[in-house]
Amino acid sequence: MYLGGEDVEPGGNHKTAQQEQILGTNPRITILNTTIDVLNAQQTVSLVEQYIDRKIPLHLIGVNADKINELNKNEKLRQIVNSCGVINADGASVVMASRFLNNPLPERIAGIDLMQRLVALSERKGYSIYLLGARLEIVEKTAEVLHEEYPKLNIVGVHDGYFAETEWPQISVELKNAAPDIVFVGMTSPLKEYLVEYLQDDGNTCVFMGVGGSFDVISGKISRAPLWIQKMNMEWFYRMIQEPRRLFKRYFVGNWIFTISIIKEKFSRKSKYVQ
Repeated sequence: MYLGGEDVEPGGNHKTAQQEQILGTNPRITILNTTIDVLNAQQTVSLVEQYIDRKIPLHLIGVNADKINELNKNEKLRQIVNSCGVINADGASVVMASRFLNNPLPERIAGIDLMQRLVALSERKGYSIYLLGARLEIVEKTAEVLHEEYPKLNIVGVHDGYFAETEWPQISVELKNAAPDIVFVGMTSPLKEYLVEYLQDDGNTCVFMGVGGSFDVISGKISRAPLWIQKMNMEWFYRMIQEPRRLFKRYFVGNWIFTISIIKEKFSRKSKYVQ
């Protein structure tokens, strides 16, 4: 089974996700039943550094409109996301929604940018990393590119994203043997959240961060939107043009659903205030 492609939900029973230890002293807001930390990118990096230095497990997660739509239909995913120790806004629409709801988030924290910051931190501090996901040639190329850019970076392992749920225990063993400080998981939702929860429950105590398609970009398989498009908050449109069959519904239909939901939440909050 490929864990980096279309969203598939694995079988099996699910217990309630346990709340992770929260080290941050920053405020948190709620948007459409989703907890989000009021943090910028540098504050997030500093917070992750605390988790690593104190050997405290962390599922570092980013939410965008698509993930918020999904977790409002998926109780299992909602529990996992809201139990995470650090939850970033990885979507311009989420930041705009926070401002519309009068609970402004400081900025969008794009997953690939945060990953690069944490890789730089890892080289500087001597932290070890592990790359999990995508096709083998892609994840190996990603490791090669990162080594070229960060010569002292300690990459203790890579693994492709083609494996069945029955192989999760073996993945867990490999991670325990490698003992990385950070595992970057290049897979799609909600499988990466389910996998990370399993790995944490099985005793892996590192920092896990889902990075979506970042390996594809770093390896050069696909290009990232130019900076001027990113600044216009139109990176989603650039991605959709690259993979229209897979992403059209997610972005056009999904963004419309998210927008309507945010408007409803705005009026719902006003109604509660009046009462």
